[in-house]
Amino acid sequence: MPATNDEFLCTDLPTSPRVKLGTILVAGATGYIGGRLVPELIQRGYTVRVMVRVPSPEHTERWPEAEVVVADALKADQVLRALDGVGVIFYLIHSMLYGLDKFEKADILAARNFSVAAEQQGVKRIIYLGGLGDTRTPLSTHLTSRLLVAEEFMKSRVATTILRAAIIIGSGSASYEMINHLVRRLPFFLVPVWAKTKCQPIGLRDVVKSLVGVLELPVTAGQTYDIGGSDILTYEEILKIQADILGKKRIFARSPISHVGFYSYITSLLTPVPAAITWCLMESVTHDVICQENDILDLIPFRRISCKEALVLAISREEQDAVRSRWSDSYPLDHELAIKLHELSAAPNYASSYSLVSKKSHSVLFSSVIQIGGREGWFHSNLLWRIRGAMDRLLMGVGASRGRRSETTLRVNDVIDFWRVEALEKNHLLRLRAEMKLPGRAWLEFRIDSESGEKNRLTVTAYYQSKGRWGHLPALSPLHFPRSDSTNRKAKLTEQSNAAFNSRFVAHYLVVFGKCFSNFSTAVWISSCCSLAERERSISVLSVPFQMRFPRWVS
Repeated sequence: MPATNDEFLCTDLPTSPRVKLGTILVAGATGYIGGRLVPELIQRGYTVRVMVRVPSPEHTERWPEAEVVVADALKADQVLRALDGVGVIFYLIHSMLYGLDKFEKADILAARNFSVAAEQQGVKRIIYLGGLGDTRTPLSTHLTSRLLVAEEFMKSRVATTILRAAIIIGSGSASYEMINHLVRRLPFFLVPVWAKTKCQPIGLRDVVKSLVGVLELPVTAGQTYDIGGSDILTYEEILKIQADILGKKRIFARSPISHVGFYSYITSLLTPVPAAITWCLMESVTHDVICQENDILDLIPFRRISCKEALVLAISREEQDAVRSRWSDSYPLDHELAIKLHELSAAPNYASSYSLVSKKSHSVLFSSVIQIGGREGWFHSNLLWRIRGAMDRLLMGVGASRGRRSETTLRVNDVIDFWRVEALEKNHLLRLRAEMKLPGRAWLEFRIDSESGEKNRLTVTAYYQSKGRWGHLPALSPLHFPRSDSTNRKAKLTEQSNAAFNSRFVAHYLVVFGKCFSNFSTAVWISSCCSLAERERSISVLSVPFQMRFPRWVS
C-alpha cells in the first residue's frame, strides 16, 4: 500500500535532497527499516534501486518507482552485478536469524562482498546502520558482530558512514512488540538484575531521519555517529512507561533468576517474536547501550522524540491498521527461497477441496477471506489453531502468535499466524504457505470463481506434499484425501461431509490423546478446511454479509 503525503517522516528534515548522487541502492529493503526508508527516498526525488533475494510481483507493486535487482549478499558475483552504476549504498542487512553460531560469519562475509564490490564499481558512499554499545566493555555476540561489520566497511576505500542505534521502537518493530505484549499479558513481572541496566531507545522515525540526513550531508562521509532518543532509561522503566500508557497496573518484584536465555525463551512464548530474535536482542541487555557522543545532534538538528512518544505513536499506528513494515517480513530465515506450490516438480501427494456457493459478490467474499487469522481468528476450530501454534512455538517453530501486519489488508509475503501469503490476486485468489513445523510442505488456497447467474463459488483447497518417512502419516488415511490429480475433486456432498467428519474426529482425537506431533500438525490444519463441507448443506440461507467465521449464518 503506497504511503500518503502525511505519512512521510522526513518532511521536517533540515537537510536538502541531493538527487545528483546517482542511484541509491538499499540492501535489506524488504526488512523492517528498509521497508520504511525506501518510500522516503523516493518521495525526496532519489533514484532508488532495491536489492532482493528472489523476484516477486510484490516488490514492483509496493515500490513502482524503484528499480528491483535480484542478488544474494553472500554471493560476491551477484553483489558485484547489483552495484553496477550505484552511487550510494544503504546497508541494512543482518544475519541474526542464522543463529548465534552462524550469524557472525554470515554478517562479515556479506559485508566483505559489498565492500569489495563497492570499490570495483566505483561506489561513492556506504551508509551502515549498526548497533549501539560501549566498545570499552565486553559486548554481546550480536553487538560484537555489528562492530565487526562496521570495521569491515571502514577498511574499504569507499567512504562509510556508520550510525549506531540501541533498541528501535516503532509499529512493527521486534522490540516494540516484545514490550507491548509482555505488558498486556503479564500482571506480575519478576525483574532480573540486568533490567536495571541503561539504554537509550530511539523512535523509528528518528532512525529514518538520521539515515536520510547523513545521506544529504557530505561532511558525514567516513564518520561514525551514535543515535538515540531523548531518554536514557532502564528496561524496567520502559515496561512501566508502556503499562502507564495502556492504563494497566503491573506489579514489579525482584527476581532471583537472571539467566538471559531463560527470559528470552519465556519472552518468545508470550510475544509474537520468536526465540531466534528474542535471544539476540536480549543478549545485549546486560550492558548499558547509550550514546557515547552526540555530534549528530548539531549536524542534523531536529527534535528527537521520547520513548513514551515513540510507544504512543506505535500504538496509534496499530490502532489505525497502518503498519507499513514488520520484523516478520524477514523471518523465518530464507523464507523467500521456499518452494512455491507452482514450483513443485510433480503434483502434491494429497489435495482436498471443498466449496460453497454464495450470492455475495467477489469483492465481499474476498474482503472476508483476506481477514482470516490474527486477532479475528479463523473460520472454524480456533482453539485447535491456537493449540497447534503453541506446540509449534514450544518446539522453536514460528507459532501462531505472529499474527498479521495489518488486520484488513494483505500483500504477498505477509504472515498470517504460521502461514505466509504466497500468491494474491484481488477478488480471486489467496494462497498461503505453511511455515509451521511439518513432515512435508503444506498450502491452503482460497479461490473465488463465478458461477451461473449472479452467484459465486468460494473454494478452499488444502495441499500437502509429504517429505520423508514421517510425511506419509497414518492419520491421513481416514481423511478421505483424494490425490490432487484425481477426478474426485468434485465428489458428492455426502462423501465430502464424511471426509469432514473424519478429519475433525481425527483432529480432536489427536488433541485429547496426544498422538505424535506430526500426525497432529497435519490433521489440525486440514480440519479448518473440511468444516466448510459440513456446512455446504445450508448455503441457501446466505442472506447476510459474509463474516469472519462460518458459524450462525450457515447453520
